[in-house]
Amino acid sequence: MIRTATAADVPVLLTMIRELAAYEKAPDEARATREQLTEALFGDRPAAYAHIAADDETGEPVGFALWFPNFSTWRGRQGIYLEDLYVRPDRRGGGHGKALLTELARICVARGYERLEWSVLNWNEPSIRFYRAMGARPQDEWTVYRLTDEPLRRLGTVPA
Repeated sequence: MIRTATAADVPVLLTMIRELAAYEKAPDEARATREQLTEALFGDRPAAYAHIAADDETGEPVGFALWFPNFSTWRGRQGIYLEDLYVRPDRRGGGHGKALLTELARICVARGYERLEWSVLNWNEPSIRFYRAMGARPQDEWTVYRLTDEPLRRLGTVPA
């Protein structure tokens, strides 16, 4: 079962975000607080949206997708950027990840969005196989760059 996250889901979302960070070998990078996530998802101007995959029988959250709209200048349309897709290890293989991606694809189709995009770590072969099985293809000609922490602050304080 897939449902839209509510503010009551923020604690379990934070727990699963930290589980994902540990899986991706970067547990210290997950620094979001309950207040930050609540504001980002449910504030006056949401910055992102989340869906919960729940066990069909118990309703227990077993995974999530957190996403936000992006925009393609080439296509002239919005799309969805999937920031995080996570299913708890003991629940993988049960269709929850596919159900989450299916829900995001439905949103894209319903809104006239032309892209659903995300990144995956190069070493994460189980996820890569899963995405390829659904027809997703890597964009090997692109390399993701990121500014964070001190380099971001340094650049952001350069006089215009």
